Amino acid sequence: MHQQWLSMPDADVTFYPAFFSTDESAALLTALQQGIAWKQEAIKLYGKEIALPRLTAWYGDPGATYAYSGLTVHPLPWTETLLTIKARVESVAGVTFNSVLLNRYRDGRDSVSWHADDEPELGHNPVIASVTFGAARAFQFKHKTLPETRPSVMLTDGSLLLMAGATQHNWLHQIPKVKAALGERINLTFRVIR
Repeated sequence: MHQQWLSMPDADVTFYPAFFSTDESAALLTALQQGIAWKQEAIKLYGKEIALPRLTAWYGDPGATYAYSGLTVHPLPWTETLLTIKARVESVAGVTFNSVLLNRYRDGRDSVSWHADDEPELGHNPVIASVTFGAARAFQFKHKTLPETRPSVMLTDGSLLLMAGATQHNWLHQIPKVKAALGERINLTFRVIR
């Protein structure tokens, strides 16, 4: 299985560009579009409610509650599709994940702004496994103390990006908006809630 290590200081990031085959990815994208309880959450920003620019869902083991961006989400029970993907990801991550955040980017206008997955319930040096199905999107990094250091990777259909070690302590990441006409992308970020 082809993999590449991203050359980033203070980080441990591995990219598998074709972790799932084209046929597997197409079938899994359809299954996720149809079988996930998608919703559009809203967050409070400067006293105003703002709809997140993407659809989300949270699945996992009982009790794997997660708080991010002022939201607290309680897990829906695993689906067979999610368990299938989880088992494949765990085979290379060397971690047993107990939860997954799903993001559905409907087109290029859907995005996620700069952030780190460093919430306390993720523990010290969390392993985050990010799987992409559908349209390729640029995943940009920005070092917290070396802001001119900005690598990026194109997250392609069927790809897996593993972020481990001190990555979340030292780096922010985002999926920016794009003007180009893009198809839909579904991203799954597997995590361990402690």
